[in-house]
Amino acid sequence: MNKTRLEAFSDGVIAILITIMVLELKVPERGDLDSLFTRWPVFLAYVLSFVNLGIYWNNHHHMLQATRKINGKILWANMNLLFWLSLFPFATAWMGEQFTAVSTAFYGVVMIFAAIAYTALQTAIVRHEKDENALLAAAVGSDLKGKLSIVCYLAAIPLAFLSPWISGGLYGLVAAIWFIPDRRIEKKLNQ
Repeated sequence: MNKTRLEAFSDGVIAILITIMVLELKVPERGDLDSLFTRWPVFLAYVLSFVNLGIYWNNHHHMLQATRKINGKILWANMNLLFWLSLFPFATAWMGEQFTAVSTAFYGVVMIFAAIAYTALQTAIVRHEKDENALLAAAVGSDLKGKLSIVCYLAAIPLAFLSPWISGGLYGLVAAIWFIPDRRIEKKLNQ
């Protein structure tokens, strides 16, 4: 099966999610800097989620560049990923508006399930037509960054009840780890 429609659909969904998130940003009630500064938690949550969606889009793009063939399992694995990504606007708005233990832990739940869904998609691609998708398998290797991300999210969820700031720091750390695009796939494509 051709991957073109999968790529186009995924790109469209991610663009819509970013649009929804930016529409959730409310203008301050007054036109002074104090009013703007009271909105900083909402803006910070938006930036974190925008970066995370950008990371998913970037890595999804690279992964599909290394993919030659897809099947129905891959289509459903991609839909699973898009489902979890579709919860980003809600989780972002809740954590930004009410930076509590529960909202921060929920953000982590969404992040961990998105990470697991991405890993499942990657695994489905590697397992399908092994010879055709061998480039991706070689590029991914042991996927240390992916595993480390899941561990950080797992730690952040219960830590939110100790301090939402610790969890927020872990979410930021994972974003920082992935901010530089995963060059493994690019290197394999260029060889």
